[in-house]
Amino acid sequence: MNRRDFCVASALASTGFGGVALGRPASAIDVVAIDRRRIINAADRYLREPPVTITAFPSARSPGGRHDYYSEADYWWPNPAAPQGPYVRRDGFSNPDKFTAHRDALIRLGVQIPALATAYRATREPRYAEHAERHLRAWFVAPATRINPQLEHAQAIIGVNTGRGIGVIDTLHLVEVARAVSILARHRPSVVVYGPTRAWFDAYLTWMTTSANGVDERNQKNNHGSCWALQTAQFALLTGRGSELQTARERVKGLVPGQVAVDGSQPLELARTKPYGYSLFNLDVLAACARLLSTPQENLWTYRGATGGSIADALAYMAPFIADKRAWPKPPDVEAWDGWPVRQPSLLFGGLALGRADYLALWRRLPPDPTEAEIVRNYPLRQPVLWIDG
Repeated sequence: MNRRDFCVASALASTGFGGVALGRPASAIDVVAIDRRRIINAADRYLREPPVTITAFPSARSPGGRHDYYSEADYWWPNPAAPQGPYVRRDGFSNPDKFTAHRDALIRLGVQIPALATAYRATREPRYAEHAERHLRAWFVAPATRINPQLEHAQAIIGVNTGRGIGVIDTLHLVEVARAVSILARHRPSVVVYGPTRAWFDAYLTWMTTSANGVDERNQKNNHGSCWALQTAQFALLTGRGSELQTARERVKGLVPGQVAVDGSQPLELARTKPYGYSLFNLDVLAACARLLSTPQENLWTYRGATGGSIADALAYMAPFIADKRAWPKPPDVEAWDGWPVRQPSLLFGGLALGRADYLALWRRLPPDPTEAEIVRNYPLRQPVLWIDG
């Protein structure tokens, strides 16, 4: 995409939230200008922080080696009736005693590299790119600290299994890392770290699309399936794997009819104990898929099955409740209710794709940098510059 997307003058937005007609064109939007101070402040802070990979955080409960990623299921707890037995599920309630150090390190990487790459994109100051490259070298290249390209032991359930397919959602935080790599490598092609980093993502994409855990995640019908599709799409773009890119496109087309109802609601997410947060999360992922995977021949924003709605419909359903959460018709989320909404990327992507000035205006006024861990975990797309000029 080119500079025009930074200043898009879109078609008339027909309807505002609550049915109020806007009657004016979508405003021009310059994402670099909007985010410049935020970008530089964050990147300057991260320049002072060295790379830290999963090898710094061994877990006695992990069945893998030092370089193997390990995490434990969020919503599984010791059984009060059998404290030494298998854990039991309490949907929506995060167990504070679970092992999260590897995921925390991965999220830190997913926060810092995109911020550094965005700062380089905005300023062309080499120090930002160089520090991002130190992280890439530590995580994906250096034998002593690199992570193995598989997730056999993600979101394990104590006493039940040593890893699950739905643990593949943990690497959703590598999507913006992959976008950052694409941009940095384009501007700094002689830096040797990018070749082996691409090779790591290529190996991980192969694991995602062929392993039992990866295939299990692909086949999930809710937000897990959406997250598999987005990861596959972005990693395929980075590594030049057109077949997997098409696979991701077809997977989104297979998911939307079962995920979005005629009225735009997301029944599978509404069935959770965190219906608001999960509806926002899945919508952001679907919107990112639509931005990456739509073609002139196939607009995923408006694609729908025979009996369901589209991604555009899902955004139209949620937008009024993003603008005013008090209008939410379902029970509040059992956890992290107060932290939502944040600057949902679905509003930006949808505002640009659908010509909706109201979506863009709402996006601009929401907070961009949540600090609550549960919100951060479900808000993996944080640097819009990477998506508008990526």
